[in-house]
Amino acid sequence: MRAAERRGKYLWLVLDGEALVIHLGMSGQLLVEPADSPRERHLHATLDFADDGPQLRFVDQRTFGGLALTDLVLGRGGREVPQPVAHIAPDPLETVYDQAGVVRALKAKNTEIKRALLDQGLVSGIGNIYADEALWRAGVHGRRITSTLTKPTLARVLDQAAEVMREALGQGGTSFDALYVNVNGASGRMTLNVYGREGRPCKRCGTPIMRERFMNRSSHFCPTCQRKR
Repeated sequence: MRAAERRGKYLWLVLDGEALVIHLGMSGQLLVEPADSPRERHLHATLDFADDGPQLRFVDQRTFGGLALTDLVLGRGGREVPQPVAHIAPDPLETVYDQAGVVRALKAKNTEIKRALLDQGLVSGIGNIYADEALWRAGVHGRRITSTLTKPTLARVLDQAAEVMREALGQGGTSFDALYVNVNGASGRMTLNVYGREGRPCKRCGTPIMRERFMNRSSHFCPTCQRKR
């Protein structure tokens, strides 16, 4: 293995001329465990290393995740990525990420801003929860139409999305139950400002947070800070 890399929600281990792609799905976990430790109930794959050190284990209760050995190709942004990842746009934390280009693409579309943030062909890795957080921080309602927003406003939303992702990575992500842990089994400590806080006061203005259905998921927002014009 030469490196461990990622784009959006895809992870991969770079091998000689190919890659082992890992997608965690809804509940997948990569755990570093001693080779003699008990096998987890939903263990699907075990990786042993030449140094006889700890194992890397792929555990997935809901079985939406998976692993695949694939070739490396030239992907979006000119970066070498595994074949299944080639169609996915760079995420805000990649060096090849072109925010100005994403802003232009958003401005040219006629779609809801939250829907656009979840479009992996435009920008990857944000996800439903952190999209809500970014939109709250930017003061933009998720149903605002991208073509009606100014370029500085679109850039502000993307800036906030990147900041949310950095904070989440620094705190181990967001954990709602024991399924969401890091490679050492520790839960994430990310504190959310809006997602999952329906009926509780907005941390900025005190207005109760609202929830609505969106793309078979839930959107959370402040009706005062994020007006639906």
